[in-house]
Amino acid sequence: MSEMVTLTIDGKEIKVPMGSTILEAAKEAGIKIPTLCYLKDINEIGACRMCVVDVGARSLQASCVYPVSDGLKVITNSPEVREARRVTLELILSNHEKKCLSCVRSENCELQKLAKDLNVNDTHFEGITNHYEVDDLSTSIVRDPNKCILCRRCVSVCKNVQTVSAIETNERGFNTIVSSPFEMALKDTPCVNCGQCIVACPVGALREKDNTEIVWDAIANPDLHVVVQTAPAVRVAIGEEFGLPIGTRCTGKMVSALKKLGFDKVFDTDTAADLTIMEEGTELIERIKNGGKLPLITSCSPGWIKFCEHNYPDLLDNLSSCKSPQNMFGAVLKSYYAKKMGIDPAKLFVVSVMPCTAKKFEVQRPELASTGYPDVDVSITTREAARMIKEAGIDFVNLADEQFDDPMGNASGAAVIFGATGGVMEAALRTVVDILTGKDNENIEYKAVRGIEGVKVAEVEVPGLTIRAAVAHGLGNARKLMDQIRAGEADYHFIEVMACPGGCVTGGGQPIQPSSITNEIDLKAERAKAIYAEDESITFRKSHKNENMMKLYEEYFEKPGSHKAHELLHTHYEPRENYPEECCE
Repeated sequence: MSEMVTLTIDGKEIKVPMGSTILEAAKEAGIKIPTLCYLKDINEIGACRMCVVDVGARSLQASCVYPVSDGLKVITNSPEVREARRVTLELILSNHEKKCLSCVRSENCELQKLAKDLNVNDTHFEGITNHYEVDDLSTSIVRDPNKCILCRRCVSVCKNVQTVSAIETNERGFNTIVSSPFEMALKDTPCVNCGQCIVACPVGALREKDNTEIVWDAIANPDLHVVVQTAPAVRVAIGEEFGLPIGTRCTGKMVSALKKLGFDKVFDTDTAADLTIMEEGTELIERIKNGGKLPLITSCSPGWIKFCEHNYPDLLDNLSSCKSPQNMFGAVLKSYYAKKMGIDPAKLFVVSVMPCTAKKFEVQRPELASTGYPDVDVSITTREAARMIKEAGIDFVNLADEQFDDPMGNASGAAVIFGATGGVMEAALRTVVDILTGKDNENIEYKAVRGIEGVKVAEVEVPGLTIRAAVAHGLGNARKLMDQIRAGEADYHFIEVMACPGGCVTGGGQPIQPSSITNEIDLKAERAKAIYAEDESITFRKSHKNENMMKLYEEYFEKPGSHKAHELLHTHYEPRENYPEECCE
């Protein structure tokens, strides 16, 4: 049991564990201290000075980094403290591009809310302001330094959580800027487009590349048959954009809203997740039986794939050759579906709604066009889909539920759990174990691979074999696991990697919750609960029990791993330089 210390905050005596900060102690006492740069377990550096308190020292102290001690007396709400916070906030605002009405983060901006809470309506500081060029060359992420407040939250998540370090704090003093090494555009760095910097940013300095106008134009084009597919994680988060509680399942409302936007068909990417399991499971079994390259590593996460191409080119052969469900679905739509419906593939426009900004990069990969056309024409995030729904004036909350369209609308519970870390692994095991044992196993919940631990390990017994599996989420955890594999210190058959902490439920394209929420509530856990609840509500919970998907094999692909399946559903990867010489000149 931790040693306790006693202190007084605003005249209230409390006991907290030794090692706590004043900010944590105040929370226990029910006292709110404003923060801006603070992100629990990610960015605890006291840089913004918004959380200053009076501890009786010569100067006010940042409560997020100041440790408690016995007998400490803290004042959080004196005239001096309030004035210091207001002055600090005015200084931040004095060099901030205040185009709030046109900012994507308007009404969901932590700086905006803080100004309102502290009654700061104007700034008394005038002088030179910095003006920077906006970096919008990336397919996924727009970086606008004019809105940056130098909180360094994005830097911390990129460097410490994802271990990518595509952005850093450069220069000094008034010229300090968060930018890429050598002042490069993000597209020329090892950035993996995961978008975790976006969800960490408290303002609009980082945002996704907006593709909504492309989608609107396609819908309005009478010559195009426009379809949309939605990833499993979208349905458990999109409701947050309309004020619904975190983790609310909105599958039916989401489908209804997308139909009202004017899409010709609304499909479930989960169908292709079932397809992925059949292809990836077959690939795993073949590698195990035929002495193929092990471990087999999942290839569903485009951020992870690009990370591997940059950092582990020697292990690319370990990656599954399967396309992600998004692109498998696109390939099926532009081949099987187009033929079945009598649609010219050139006039079939495929949109995906994804929880992921890296999907924007993935859809433009030239190798993902096996039909002669891009598998997917454009990918938008959960946030972009919500903006389109709002723009169309649709009352999302009060929509009646509707169903996905056939013939590609049915999916298994196994496909749904792709949205949470460990879900791909569990879905694969549900099918692979059945195939290897030759029976319909009733115990299908492999809870050892669930949860929010950075790396999870499981062993599954089948006749003559113990399948050793590992799951990593967040690229920092993936790096640890891959370093072990490279060093010969880990022995697994199958590994799942998701680029984003928590998997797709907390992807870079999901609704952004302020730090006041994320510091208290584990989003990945809450949204994952909804994912598993939907899995439990579905009649069939194994991919190979999806009759529509098996019919697809009978009518078109023949069998998993067939020549046609490889032609349309599989791909390859290429090593990438971290900093190409021509970009550093």
